[in-house]
Amino acid sequence: MLRIATRRSALARAQALHVGRLLSQRTGEPFALRPMATTGDQFPERAVAAFDAKGLFVDTTRQAVLAGDCDLVVHSFKDLPSDPVAGLALGAVPDRADPRDALVTRDGRPLSALDHTWVVGTSSERRRLMLLDAKPGLQVIGLRGNLDTRLRKVADGRLDAAVIALAGLARLVAPRERGGRGPLGVPVQLQALEPGECLPAPAQGALAVEHRADDDRVAAAVRAIDDAVLHRRVRAERALLAHLDAGCLSAVGALCRPGTDGTLELLGALGDPGRRRLVRRSLTGHADRPEDLGRELADDLTAALDRERTA
Repeated sequence: MLRIATRRSALARAQALHVGRLLSQRTGEPFALRPMATTGDQFPERAVAAFDAKGLFVDTTRQAVLAGDCDLVVHSFKDLPSDPVAGLALGAVPDRADPRDALVTRDGRPLSALDHTWVVGTSSERRRLMLLDAKPGLQVIGLRGNLDTRLRKVADGRLDAAVIALAGLARLVAPRERGGRGPLGVPVQLQALEPGECLPAPAQGALAVEHRADDDRVAAAVRAIDDAVLHRRVRAERALLAHLDAGCLSAVGALCRPGTDGTLELLGALGDPGRRRLVRRSLTGHADRPEDLGRELADDLTAALDRERTA
Protein backbone atom coordinates (compact mmCIF):
# COMPACT_ATOMS: atom_id res chain seq x y z
CA MET A 1 0.00 0.00 0.00
CA LEU A 2 1.36 3.40 -1.04
CA ARG A 3 0.23 6.20 1.27
CA ILE A 4 0.05 9.47 -0.66
CA ALA A 5 0.13 12.80 1.19
CA THR A 6 -1.89 15.59 -0.41
CA ARG A 7 -3.42 18.94 0.38
CA ARG A 8 -7.15 18.85 1.04
CA SER A 9 -8.18 21.05 -1.86
CA ALA A 10 -10.18 19.45 -4.65
CA LEU A 11 -7.41 20.18 -7.15
CA ALA A 12 -4.66 18.69 -4.97
CA ARG A 13 -6.71 15.56 -4.30
CA ALA A 14 -7.44 15.18 -8.02
CA GLN A 15 -3.70 15.38 -8.78
CA ALA A 16 -2.84 12.85 -6.08
CA LEU A 17 -5.58 10.50 -7.30
CA HIS A 18 -4.21 10.76 -10.84
CA VAL A 19 -0.71 9.82 -9.65
CA GLY A 20 -2.04 7.01 -7.48
CA ARG A 21 -3.84 5.50 -10.44
CA LEU A 22 -0.71 5.77 -12.60
CA LEU A 23 1.31 4.01 -9.92
CA SER A 24 -1.26 1.23 -9.62
CA GLN A 25 -1.34 0.75 -13.40
CA ARG A 26 2.45 0.60 -13.73
CA THR A 27 3.34 -1.30 -10.54
CA GLY A 28 0.20 -3.06 -9.32
CA GLU A 29 0.53 -1.37 -5.90
CA PRO A 30 -2.70 -0.20 -4.20
CA PHE A 31 -2.73 3.32 -2.80
CA ALA A 32 -4.57 5.52 -0.31
CA LEU A 33 -4.76 9.31 -0.13
CA ARG A 34 -3.90 11.12 3.13
CA PRO A 35 -5.37 14.66 2.82
CA MET A 36 -4.01 17.37 5.17
CA ALA A 37 -3.91 21.15 5.51
CA THR A 38 -0.75 23.16 4.88
CA THR A 39 0.16 26.52 6.41
CA GLY A 40 -1.14 28.36 3.35
CA ASP A 41 -4.45 26.48 3.52
CA GLN A 42 -5.04 27.53 7.13
CA PHE A 43 -5.26 31.23 6.21
CA PRO A 44 -7.26 31.32 2.95
CA GLU A 45 -8.01 35.06 3.07
CA ARG A 46 -4.48 36.24 3.73
CA ALA A 47 -2.48 37.46 0.73
CA VAL A 48 0.20 34.94 -0.20
CA ALA A 49 2.90 37.63 -0.17
CA ALA A 50 2.06 38.39 3.48
CA PHE A 51 3.53 35.08 4.66
CA ASP A 52 7.16 35.24 5.76
CA ALA A 53 7.99 31.69 4.71
CA LYS A 54 8.66 29.43 1.74
CA GLY A 55 6.82 26.20 1.09
CA LEU A 56 3.47 27.46 2.38
CA PHE A 57 1.54 24.88 0.40
CA VAL A 58 3.87 21.90 0.83
CA ASP A 59 5.22 22.04 4.41
CA THR A 60 2.78 19.70 6.20
CA THR A 61 2.74 17.11 3.43
CA ARG A 62 6.53 16.99 3.26
CA GLN A 63 6.75 16.60 7.03
CA ALA A 64 4.33 13.66 6.88
CA VAL A 65 6.60 11.86 4.41
CA LEU A 66 9.76 12.60 6.39
CA ALA A 67 8.09 11.33 9.57
CA GLY A 68 7.12 8.07 7.86
CA ASP A 69 3.38 8.73 8.14
CA CYS A 70 3.14 8.74 4.33
CA ASP A 71 5.24 7.18 1.58
CA LEU A 72 5.15 9.95 -1.00
CA VAL A 73 3.62 13.32 -1.76
CA VAL A 74 2.25 14.81 -4.97
CA HIS A 75 2.83 18.52 -5.56
CA SER A 76 1.97 21.11 -8.14
CA PHE A 77 5.61 21.52 -9.12
CA LYS A 78 5.40 25.30 -9.32
CA ASP A 79 4.54 25.44 -5.58
CA LEU A 80 7.81 23.80 -4.52
CA PRO A 81 10.55 26.04 -3.12
CA SER A 82 13.71 25.87 -5.20
CA ASP A 83 15.83 24.71 -2.23
CA PRO A 84 15.87 20.91 -1.73
CA VAL A 85 14.84 19.37 1.60
CA ALA A 86 17.26 17.00 3.32
CA GLY A 87 15.87 13.49 3.39
CA LEU A 88 13.50 13.93 0.43
CA ALA A 89 14.09 13.00 -3.21
CA LEU A 90 12.27 14.11 -6.34
CA GLY A 91 11.37 10.75 -7.80
CA ALA A 92 9.22 11.61 -10.81
CA VAL A 93 7.67 14.26 -13.02
CA PRO A 94 4.90 12.11 -14.50
CA ASP A 95 3.11 14.55 -16.80
CA ARG A 96 2.19 18.15 -17.47
CA ALA A 97 -1.10 19.82 -18.25
CA ASP A 98 -1.29 22.96 -20.40
CA PRO A 99 1.26 25.30 -18.76
CA ARG A 100 -0.34 28.51 -19.99
CA ASP A 101 -2.34 31.02 -17.98
CA ALA A 102 -5.83 32.07 -19.01
CA LEU A 103 -7.74 35.34 -18.86
CA VAL A 104 -11.20 34.89 -17.35
CA THR A 105 -13.91 37.37 -18.40
CA ARG A 106 -17.68 37.38 -18.71
CA ASP A 107 -17.63 37.90 -22.48
CA GLY A 108 -14.45 36.18 -23.67
CA ARG A 109 -12.60 39.28 -24.81
CA PRO A 110 -8.80 38.98 -25.26
CA LEU A 111 -6.15 40.77 -23.23
CA SER A 112 -5.55 43.19 -26.10
CA ALA A 113 -9.13 44.50 -25.72
CA LEU A 114 -8.79 45.45 -22.02
CA ASP A 115 -8.26 49.08 -21.02
CA HIS A 116 -7.52 51.16 -17.92
CA THR A 117 -11.06 50.81 -16.58
CA TRP A 118 -10.68 47.06 -16.05
CA VAL A 119 -9.95 45.55 -12.63
CA VAL A 120 -8.13 42.22 -12.92
CA GLY A 121 -7.50 39.84 -10.03
CA THR A 122 -4.47 37.59 -9.50
CA SER A 123 -2.50 36.33 -6.52
CA SER A 124 0.72 36.15 -8.54
CA GLU A 125 3.35 38.89 -8.69
CA ARG A 126 4.58 37.38 -11.94
CA ARG A 127 1.14 37.64 -13.54
CA ARG A 128 0.70 41.19 -12.24
CA LEU A 129 3.90 42.37 -13.91
CA MET A 130 3.13 40.47 -17.11
CA LEU A 131 -0.31 42.08 -17.28
CA LEU A 132 1.06 45.56 -16.62
CA ASP A 133 3.80 45.01 -19.18
CA ALA A 134 1.22 44.08 -21.82
CA LYS A 135 -1.41 46.65 -20.75
CA PRO A 136 0.16 49.36 -18.55
CA GLY A 137 -3.15 51.00 -17.59
CA LEU A 138 -4.81 47.96 -16.03
CA GLN A 139 -5.84 47.89 -12.38
CA VAL A 140 -4.44 44.63 -10.98
CA ILE A 141 -5.47 43.57 -7.47
CA GLY A 142 -4.84 40.57 -5.21
CA LEU A 143 -7.06 37.50 -5.51
CA ARG A 144 -7.06 34.27 -3.50
CA GLY A 145 -9.43 31.33 -3.16
CA ASN A 146 -10.14 28.10 -4.99
CA LEU A 147 -10.92 28.01 -8.69
CA ASP A 148 -14.67 28.15 -8.20
CA THR A 149 -14.34 31.23 -5.97
CA ARG A 150 -12.14 33.05 -8.49
CA LEU A 151 -14.43 32.29 -11.40
CA ARG A 152 -17.52 33.40 -9.48
CA LYS A 153 -15.97 36.74 -8.51
CA VAL A 154 -15.74 37.50 -12.23
CA ALA A 155 -19.18 36.10 -13.01
CA ASP A 156 -20.76 38.17 -10.19
CA GLY A 157 -19.12 41.39 -11.35
CA ARG A 158 -16.92 41.81 -8.30
CA LEU A 159 -14.00 41.70 -10.74
CA ASP A 160 -13.86 42.49 -14.44
CA ALA A 161 -11.40 39.69 -15.06
CA ALA A 162 -8.99 37.27 -13.42
CA VAL A 163 -5.96 35.27 -14.52
CA ILE A 164 -5.73 31.58 -13.61
CA ALA A 165 -3.63 28.59 -14.62
CA LEU A 166 -5.23 26.45 -17.31
CA ALA A 167 -3.70 23.38 -15.67
CA GLY A 168 -5.93 23.82 -12.64
CA LEU A 169 -9.09 23.44 -14.69
CA ALA A 170 -7.62 20.63 -16.76
CA ARG A 171 -6.77 18.58 -13.68
CA LEU A 172 -9.81 19.38 -11.57
CA VAL A 173 -12.30 18.64 -14.31
CA ALA A 174 -11.95 18.37 -18.04
CA PRO A 175 -13.02 21.83 -19.22
CA ARG A 176 -16.61 21.44 -20.38
CA GLU A 177 -19.74 23.42 -21.04
CA ARG A 178 -22.52 22.68 -18.59
CA GLY A 179 -25.67 23.92 -20.28
CA GLY A 180 -23.67 26.77 -21.82
CA ARG A 181 -22.61 28.04 -18.40
CA GLY A 182 -18.88 27.70 -18.90
CA PRO A 183 -16.07 26.08 -16.85
CA LEU A 184 -17.24 24.48 -13.57
CA GLY A 185 -20.75 25.62 -14.38
CA VAL A 186 -19.85 29.31 -13.88
CA PRO A 187 -20.94 31.77 -16.62
CA VAL A 188 -17.50 33.00 -17.65
CA GLN A 189 -15.25 32.51 -20.66
CA LEU A 190 -11.53 31.79 -20.88
CA GLN A 191 -8.91 33.04 -23.31
CA ALA A 192 -5.56 31.24 -23.18
CA LEU A 193 -2.63 33.66 -22.80
CA GLU A 194 0.30 32.80 -25.03
CA PRO A 195 3.85 32.89 -23.58
CA GLY A 196 4.47 36.20 -25.30
CA GLU A 197 1.60 37.72 -23.32
CA CYS A 198 2.06 35.96 -19.98
CA LEU A 199 4.98 33.58 -19.52
CA PRO A 200 4.04 30.78 -17.10
CA ALA A 201 5.69 30.16 -13.75
CA PRO A 202 8.59 27.68 -13.84
CA ALA A 203 7.17 24.12 -13.90
CA GLN A 204 3.57 25.38 -14.11
CA GLY A 205 1.22 22.55 -15.02
CA ALA A 206 3.74 19.85 -14.07
CA LEU A 207 3.41 17.44 -11.16
CA ALA A 208 6.26 16.52 -8.80
CA VAL A 209 6.37 13.32 -6.77
CA GLU A 210 8.64 13.29 -3.71
CA HIS A 211 9.55 10.39 -1.41
CA ARG A 212 12.03 9.68 1.36
CA ALA A 213 15.51 9.51 -0.11
CA ASP A 214 16.32 6.25 1.70
CA ASP A 215 13.10 4.42 0.73
CA ASP A 216 14.24 2.17 -2.10
CA ARG A 217 10.87 0.40 -2.46
CA VAL A 218 8.94 3.63 -3.04
CA ALA A 219 11.73 5.09 -5.19
CA ALA A 220 11.49 2.12 -7.56
CA ALA A 221 7.70 2.44 -7.78
CA VAL A 222 7.84 6.18 -8.45
CA ARG A 223 10.49 5.81 -11.18
CA ALA A 224 7.99 3.77 -13.17
CA ILE A 225 5.85 6.87 -13.80
CA ASP A 226 8.59 9.38 -14.58
CA ASP A 227 8.56 11.11 -17.99
CA ALA A 228 12.29 11.54 -18.63
CA VAL A 229 11.89 14.00 -21.53
CA LEU A 230 9.49 16.23 -19.61
CA HIS A 231 11.65 15.94 -16.49
CA ARG A 232 14.62 17.45 -18.38
CA ARG A 233 12.57 20.40 -19.60
CA VAL A 234 11.24 21.14 -16.15
CA ARG A 235 14.75 20.81 -14.70
CA ALA A 236 15.85 23.68 -16.96
CA GLU A 237 12.99 25.88 -15.74
CA ARG A 238 13.64 25.02 -12.10
CA ALA A 239 17.40 25.59 -12.50
CA LEU A 240 16.64 29.12 -13.72
CA LEU A 241 14.48 29.70 -10.64
CA ALA A 242 17.06 28.27 -8.25
CA HIS A 243 19.96 30.25 -9.76
CA LEU A 244 17.96 33.45 -9.30
CA ASP A 245 17.46 32.36 -5.65
CA ALA A 246 13.75 32.93 -6.22
CA GLY A 247 10.72 31.07 -4.89
CA CYS A 248 7.25 30.38 -6.24
CA LEU A 249 6.10 33.86 -5.09
CA SER A 250 8.72 35.70 -7.16
CA ALA A 251 8.17 37.49 -10.45
CA VAL A 252 9.87 34.82 -12.56
CA GLY A 253 8.51 33.16 -15.68
CA ALA A 254 9.99 30.23 -17.58
CA LEU A 255 8.95 27.74 -20.22
CA CYS A 256 11.17 25.13 -21.84
CA ARG A 257 10.25 23.78 -25.26
CA PRO A 258 11.88 21.21 -27.55
CA GLY A 259 14.27 22.70 -30.07
CA THR A 260 15.93 21.00 -33.02
CA ASP A 261 18.77 18.46 -33.18
CA GLY A 262 18.66 17.51 -29.50
CA THR A 263 18.32 21.03 -28.15
CA LEU A 264 15.98 22.78 -25.75
CA GLU A 265 14.69 26.33 -26.05
CA LEU A 266 14.20 28.07 -22.70
CA LEU A 267 12.09 31.23 -22.47
CA GLY A 268 12.55 33.34 -19.35
CA ALA A 269 11.26 36.53 -17.73
CA LEU A 270 12.34 38.38 -14.58
CA GLY A 271 10.53 41.26 -12.95
CA ASP A 272 11.32 43.96 -10.41
CA PRO A 273 7.99 44.44 -8.58
CA GLY A 274 9.04 47.66 -6.86
CA ARG A 275 9.73 49.45 -10.13
CA ARG A 276 7.36 47.48 -12.35
CA ARG A 277 10.25 46.47 -14.59
CA LEU A 278 10.17 43.25 -16.60
CA VAL A 279 12.77 41.74 -18.92
CA ARG A 280 12.47 38.71 -21.20
CA ARG A 281 15.16 36.59 -22.79
CA SER A 282 15.46 33.16 -24.48
CA LEU A 283 18.30 30.71 -24.92
CA THR A 284 18.91 27.39 -26.67
CA GLY A 285 21.07 24.62 -25.23
CA HIS A 286 21.70 20.89 -25.31
CA ALA A 287 18.91 18.70 -23.91
CA ASP A 288 21.41 16.68 -21.85
CA ARG A 289 22.45 19.76 -19.84
CA PRO A 290 19.17 21.40 -18.77
CA GLU A 291 20.59 22.85 -15.53
CA ASP A 292 23.37 24.61 -17.44
CA LEU A 293 20.77 26.13 -19.75
CA GLY A 294 18.70 27.37 -16.81
CA ARG A 295 21.66 28.90 -15.00
CA GLU A 296 22.96 30.64 -18.12
CA LEU A 297 19.58 32.19 -18.90
CA ALA A 298 19.20 33.27 -15.27
CA ASP A 299 22.49 35.17 -15.58
CA ASP A 300 21.29 36.80 -18.81
CA LEU A 301 18.04 37.90 -17.15
CA THR A 302 19.81 39.30 -14.10
CA ALA A 303 22.20 41.31 -16.25
CA ALA A 304 19.35 42.62 -18.41
CA LEU A 305 17.30 43.69 -15.39
CA ASP A 306 20.32 45.44 -13.88
CA ARG A 307 20.73 47.40 -17.10
CA GLU A 308 17.03 48.35 -17.00
CA ARG A 309 17.36 49.59 -13.42
CA THR A 310 20.28 51.85 -14.27
CA ALA A 311 18.88 53.10 -17.58
